[in-house]
Amino acid sequence: MAPQRPKGAGALDKDNQPALSPAPVPPRSSELYAALDLGTNSCRMLIAQPKGSGFQVVDSFSKSVQLGAGLERTGRLSRGSMTRTIQALRICQQKLRRNNVRRMRLVATEACRRAHNGADFMRRIQRETGLTLDIIEPEEEAQLAVISCAPLVSRKTENLLVVDIGGGSTELVWIDVKQVPKRDRAQAIMRLHGGFNQVKSDLPAAKVVDWISVPLGVATLRDQFTDVEDDAARFALMSWFFEENLADFTPYQSAQPQENFQIVGTSGTVTTVAASHLGLRRYDRTKVDGLRMTSDQIDRVIRSYLTMGPQGRRSDPRIGSDRSALIMSGAAILQALMRLWPTNRLSVADRGLREGLLYAQMSADGALEEGTF
Repeated sequence: MAPQRPKGAGALDKDNQPALSPAPVPPRSSELYAALDLGTNSCRMLIAQPKGSGFQVVDSFSKSVQLGAGLERTGRLSRGSMTRTIQALRICQQKLRRNNVRRMRLVATEACRRAHNGADFMRRIQRETGLTLDIIEPEEEAQLAVISCAPLVSRKTENLLVVDIGGGSTELVWIDVKQVPKRDRAQAIMRLHGGFNQVKSDLPAAKVVDWISVPLGVATLRDQFTDVEDDAARFALMSWFFEENLADFTPYQSAQPQENFQIVGTSGTVTTVAASHLGLRRYDRTKVDGLRMTSDQIDRVIRSYLTMGPQGRRSDPRIGSDRSALIMSGAAILQALMRLWPTNRLSVADRGLREGLLYAQMSADGALEEGTF
């Protein structure tokens, strides 16, 4: 499947239903929003309330469901992966009902876009859980990744590359904010929730130079090279193969100055590399989100992963058994990106589609205050 860009630029019985999770802390306001992201590997949800120019998380859920397992080979979602996903979504439905959430956006991404039975699975989800999920297009997925990262954009940034490394695809968005006053740059990026081709207004606008959705994420890229036994050789092949799929991305064609250029990376791969760099024994979002890493620091972590080998990566607590099979394909994507663009720093974002969905809903409802994030 070619990279995408815009034109011109079986039911479970009651005995097998999952148990309810512990009740969350009651929110201070009944004005709650929910966002659910059903990806190729994980099902993740946030429930939050607006707070100032951001939001406060009230409840959350995250579960590895491996929805895309076998998809590259068969073109279909397997019975087992769909059953695991239904179980996870039942927990989400319980949380939504318990918190009395009425404003919500529940979406599915690349695995359901590509699967021949993706639409059928959406109907099964609605029938068995009562939840209605939308299979969103790559452009909306890219928009949501961008606005979720808006609070991390430096006032000095004039050109921004936002990279969202998913399980089934990777979205890249190049944004020019040179014409936007420094104090308004994050807000201008937030306004992209209305679309990349914005109508003219009196407000300073961020310009989307180009964007691309590459149908290679940590799971789909890994599945391309399962026949390569040598660990280091497989990593090198994955990195160069990903780079080949960026050949038509406009900013790739011309050199850009390092000054006032920022890359923001959002994904489990990026946050895992950051946690390894920091030597965290237990993951700490407050130390990872917003961290800036140099290319040398990223390379050192990736080299340590290769030295560990598959068994070492499985036993490393900072990687974890769930991510150990995917970390090298994600690292291959990350290394290719840092090799291509003229900067030696990456801003780490522990945020993504769910945060973008929340910001988009709250912003559209006027529930967020204007001002600094």
